[in-house]
Amino acid sequence: MTKLRVQTGGKLYLAGEYSVLTPGQSALIAFIPIYMQAEIQFAEEYLIQSDLFDFSVTMQPQADYSLIQETISVMEEFLFLNGKRTLPLHLSLTGKFERDGKKFGIGSSGSVVVLTIKAMASLYQFDLSPDLLFRLSSLVLIRRGDNGSMGDLACIAYEQLVYYQSFCRDRIAKEMTKWDLLGLLDLEWGYVIEPVQNKLTCDFLVGWTEEPAISSDLVRQIKSAIYSDFLAKTQKAVLLLREAISLGDKKIVKHKVEEVSQLLISLSPQIYTKRLARLKESEINLDVIAKSSGAGGGDCGIALSFDSSSTTELLRRWEKEGITLLYKERMGLNESKR
Repeated sequence: MTKLRVQTGGKLYLAGEYSVLTPGQSALIAFIPIYMQAEIQFAEEYLIQSDLFDFSVTMQPQADYSLIQETISVMEEFLFLNGKRTLPLHLSLTGKFERDGKKFGIGSSGSVVVLTIKAMASLYQFDLSPDLLFRLSSLVLIRRGDNGSMGDLACIAYEQLVYYQSFCRDRIAKEMTKWDLLGLLDLEWGYVIEPVQNKLTCDFLVGWTEEPAISSDLVRQIKSAIYSDFLAKTQKAVLLLREAISLGDKKIVKHKVEEVSQLLISLSPQIYTKRLARLKESEINLDVIAKSSGAGGGDCGIALSFDSSSTTELLRRWEKEGITLLYKERMGLNESKR
């Protein structure tokens, strides 16, 4: 039997990572082309394996594989409702978003869901739009009680820089008791996903602190500290940043990235660990703007560098601070380099 292969990447936030948890708020999210791969084929019986674990499973419930198993179940339900006869399969996932057991923090769980759905769509020759891929992936996580913004899924499904406005996940969770899967997919959810035209010429750099992100308990504490002024100011900054990127306006981009960075600090000083603070401080006296990305408290930060000498010096400073260059892309010129 022929094995089919698909891949999917990761994401990092430019702005809006905490505010977007509130329905109706927005974020800018960059696609990171560091890839996970899947191989899939029809089989006599189910076999699921991931290089995250040293064992494989069937569809018999198993905690470590529950995310993949639930994704398969949702996708089989979707295919059945669309008139497809589902069969057992072999699915193998490779390409851990980690190094030496330390996670990068670029969206591994969201990427696993999107990757599994893409693999099954490929196997059954079912053409999924990025929007339908986003909705199916979101339903998997909502069924599992995840109340994240789903912004990671939006970016990973569209595979480009996106503007994302979040929807009310609690409302969709309640609608699950009233509708079948196709009915849920046809509802008006209330989100916005729009690819951002990027006319900004700069180096986009991802610095990895090699420190694990803050605990889920601390994330909950920070979420509970979100206040209305933070939401209003972040929303305005995200909208202006989106416009500035689409116009290639370096001055406004730098100003707005700095503004959202300071707003994160006002929300909780724990977002910036010592190493993330040094990642940002490395911008001093360079034509660079940097910030933490995502939940903070570890993982990655980003930087936009507007001349080659600044990039060289920034990377020298990062190396001195023990910060690893995870990804580098020349934005605006369609050139990328890992």
